[in-house]
Amino acid sequence: GGWYDAGDHVKFGLPMAYSAAMLGWAAYEYKTGIQNAGQWTAFTNNLTFVLDYFVKCHQGSSLVYQIGDGNADHSWWGPVEVIHKKAMPGNRPSYSTTASCVTAETAAALAIGSIVLGNSTYRTHAESLFTTAYNTKSDSGYTAADNFYTSWSGFWDELMWAATWLYIATNNSTYLTRAEECWANLGREGQSTTVKYKWGHCWDDVHFGAVLLLARITGKQQYIDFMNMHLDWWSVGYNGEKITTTPSGLGWLDTWGSLRYASTTAFLAYVYSDYITDSTLKSRYTTFAKKQADYCLGSNENNRSYVVGYGTNPPQHPHHRTAHGSWSDQQTVPPNHRHTIYGALVGGPNSSGSYVDEIGNYTTNEVACDYNAGFVGA
Repeated sequence: GGWYDAGDHVKFGLPMAYSAAMLGWAAYEYKTGIQNAGQWTAFTNNLTFVLDYFVKCHQGSSLVYQIGDGNADHSWWGPVEVIHKKAMPGNRPSYSTTASCVTAETAAALAIGSIVLGNSTYRTHAESLFTTAYNTKSDSGYTAADNFYTSWSGFWDELMWAATWLYIATNNSTYLTRAEECWANLGREGQSTTVKYKWGHCWDDVHFGAVLLLARITGKQQYIDFMNMHLDWWSVGYNGEKITTTPSGLGWLDTWGSLRYASTTAFLAYVYSDYITDSTLKSRYTTFAKKQADYCLGSNENNRSYVVGYGTNPPQHPHHRTAHGSWSDQQTVPPNHRHTIYGALVGGPNSSGSYVDEIGNYTTNEVACDYNAGFVGA
């Protein structure tokens, strides 16, 4: 079970759990839309598949958080169906931990799954994993993913995220208390006392989504002010500063996977706009969100879709081993991909809007579970 991460064949637990949580959140907010699109069965099948894997990975007080060695895996270029016949360097080791970042993120995914799928087993495992994460309060032992998915933000954001979803799943006020306790421990902007708002909700840092939910649940001004700062910085600017924007209006946060940050923030903007009553902010944030989603689909400097198999001039050479289907451990053989990975969002353009469809460029042309996770909701 579980999902391979991106263009490779490693099962990285932290981004996988984040991706599952984001799919679950989309189902929680927009079930009717998914049903109207005729995708509910496929959606829930995919979510069940990965959540069942997490249940299997939860062994006692620890969690199997990775299968495969990133360095060994990345040294070979070929499709998944021949991995067992290819003498890859090393083997397919598994790694276990009690580290808070990944146990809490997995708890969040299972908690959301328990809500949208009505599965009490997921809730039981979510509560147990959260207890592990809360008692550990450390990322010690989360080492196999270093240089691939390092937990740069620490674990307080995941604890807040998981506790918030467990409160929604159980209505147990202890979880709400635990979630709010995390606020004081979140990262700050520079040397200030302001909680970090100039970034985006992503596999490493989920406090943005957690604070959004807390704003909705509690109505407390500190959470509302934070969300307004965050989304203003992404859309119209805040306090004289604004995210870098491409000529066609993409909020460009980082070189690696620029579209995943923008589309995920678009999802948060839509969710936040659904519940706020200020008509000016509602219009501001929905306008921003639509622009980001439309950009991914083709309304951009290059007049091209960034979704494989969809729209005008979509990517033909995504950095993905199985889609390419090489039989010779080379990215140039065959010259064209043997398979189309329909619906996959590629990394995206640079800050000027420039993009080249090259198989070897994993910063702009790879596809990944977490790239699509927020995009689906948007």
